[in-house]
Amino acid sequence: MWTRLRASCSSSGKTLAYLLLIYSVIKFQRSAVQALIVVPTRELGMQVTKIARVLAAKSVESDNIPRNYTVMSLLDGGMLRRHKTWLKAEPPDIVVATIGSLIQMLERNVFKLEAVRVLVVDEVDFMFNSSKQVYSLRKLLTTHSSIERRQTVFASASIPQHNRFIYDCVQHKWTKNDVVHIHVNPIEPMPSHLHHRFVICGKKERLSVLLHLLLKDAPRSGIIFVSEQSEKSKKAGKPPSATLLVDFLKASYDGDLDTILFEEDMNFNARATLLSDIRQRGFLLVATDLASRGFDLPQITHIYNFDLPRTAVDYLHRSGRTARLPFSTDRCFVTSFITSEEQFVLQRFQNELLFQCEELVLDSFAL
Repeated sequence: MWTRLRASCSSSGKTLAYLLLIYSVIKFQRSAVQALIVVPTRELGMQVTKIARVLAAKSVESDNIPRNYTVMSLLDGGMLRRHKTWLKAEPPDIVVATIGSLIQMLERNVFKLEAVRVLVVDEVDFMFNSSKQVYSLRKLLTTHSSIERRQTVFASASIPQHNRFIYDCVQHKWTKNDVVHIHVNPIEPMPSHLHHRFVICGKKERLSVLLHLLLKDAPRSGIIFVSEQSEKSKKAGKPPSATLLVDFLKASYDGDLDTILFEEDMNFNARATLLSDIRQRGFLLVATDLASRGFDLPQITHIYNFDLPRTAVDYLHRSGRTARLPFSTDRCFVTSFITSEEQFVLQRFQNELLFQCEELVLDSFAL
């Protein structure tokens, strides 16, 4: 089975959809890993594991006898030695894993794929577009394709050129020929209470415009998205734009929110501590698209695209970090900073995702 669930950016329900499938297929009291969920980031893995364990605690047999399903997270930065012992001594029913940690365990023969009934690859488009993950993912799918009784689920809120993707999966035998495409699409891809705005300004004006908006909007919490640093910039020894932006805000922003940098190179434990900590208070998180998937921080009311995302899919996922439960009925905003040459790009996003964007006139700003 191949599944693409594209629904409201506030929550597509795809995690619940594939978990319900898993719990309907796996067998109780079978000493083997029966379901494997592969995720692109530690943060998404933690979120999926939490939901899976909630469902496991509520699972019952048809005669109302409770089932004690076990769920293990095998995530980058975790305690792999302890997990290795657990996997050998008492295999869990379900494993949620990032691809790097999973491949380590498979190569060490800690567990095998033969007993896996369901393989789920979550955010599959993100993983196939990641140069760091695609090789290992292809290797995993090729190995799993040799298992006769298997079910493979590719889940995402968005997969461009999905017909081509299905064809490639069949050709590589990652799925069987009778692949099923499930496409759940809402009437409104974006929630009606999520308001989209843009401001046209030059690169040099962008910092002062952002500062003005932060003070005017007074967000409960927000994420400021920037582009990833180019290889050319790295080789030249220049600091990432995210670092420069955080330095500017710490020096100039005098609002109530803490300014925090979230970057890929952070220690995994530091990232986990940071995410746990900011749930208790207001914040401004400066991040790349690493933070656009798997971040469930419902207090976020404002998204600022300091750099315009590359694609409509990226815009959808960035926007999906706000208007989330339990504040989903609150008025939330996505604001994009663009040059006049980028107007047609934003218009293309509007046409594809069916939303309207209001222009904020720069002349009205007291800069």
